[in-house]
Order: sequence, then structure tokens, then C-alpha cells
Amino acid sequence: MQICSVCSEQTPKYRCPACKIRYCSLDCYKRHKDTCLPAEKPAPVTPEAKAVLNTEPWTVEDLLHEDDIIDKVPLQRLQQLGQSKELRDLLCNPHLRQLLRSIDSADSKPDAMKAAMQEPLFVEFSDQCLKIVDDEASVSCSDTFDL
Repeated sequence: MQICSVCSEQTPKYRCPACKIRYCSLDCYKRHKDTCLPAEKPAPVTPEAKAVLNTEPWTVEDLLHEDDIIDKVPLQRLQQLGQSKELRDLLCNPHLRQLLRSIDSADSKPDAMKAAMQEPLFVEFSDQCLKIVDDEASVSCSDTFDL
């Protein structure tokens, strides 16, 4: 059973024409329209981009700096993210995918994360990721970030 992507309480009756998320009422639509991110069509891949994509694959270690080692998650746990049905189900939502794209392309990633943490769907996604990679699974994303 689906729930409203805005309030996470009611069964959705409507779909946003721009980003395709589902919502249940006019109030939810009004709340959503201020943060709506229309679904983008993927840009055609240029020959230069193909050359970059065909280079050796990056690893998690490529993304980490030595001072980040305290926050390092073992590769085995990271691989569990790709095996999670719950995470795959969440990633079917085009609104969540667009939020992730906007964070990834933001000039100020901390500001983009802070804004995304106001979205219940993103909080649900973040909590699910933490649940998979964290031993205690007791950390909530809303506890992790000062909102």
C-alpha cells in the first residue's frame, strides 16, 4: 500500500505532473509545490563523457581522505546497500532520485543536505541506509544532523 510522499500518513490520490510523486490532498500539494523538482530527462552522453565513463571504476577508498577514516564503513556493509529491497523500493520514487541528484550537483552540499533533511522521503531513505550499515541500527538521520 502506498502512502503520501508529503505527509506520509494518507493514501495518495494524486500525482504531481512535474515530478510524479504521489500526494493525498490539496494541503500536501501546496506544501510539495515549493520544493518540487521536475523530473529531468537525461542529457545525451557526449564522446568526452563516454571516455570518462570508460576509465577504471572508482572505489570507496577513492572518495575518502585520511581524516575521514573514523567515518569509514566497511565495504561489505556498503555492498549490503545494493542488496536491500527496502532501499530499492525507495529509489523507485522519482522525487527521491531527483533530490539525490540535486544534492550531488549542489555547490554547497551541506546546505543541500540540510534542505533535503526537511523532506520526509529523504529522511526515510537516510534512515534506511543507516539501518543497513550501522551495527546498532539505533541512529536516526534526524539525530545525526542538526536541523
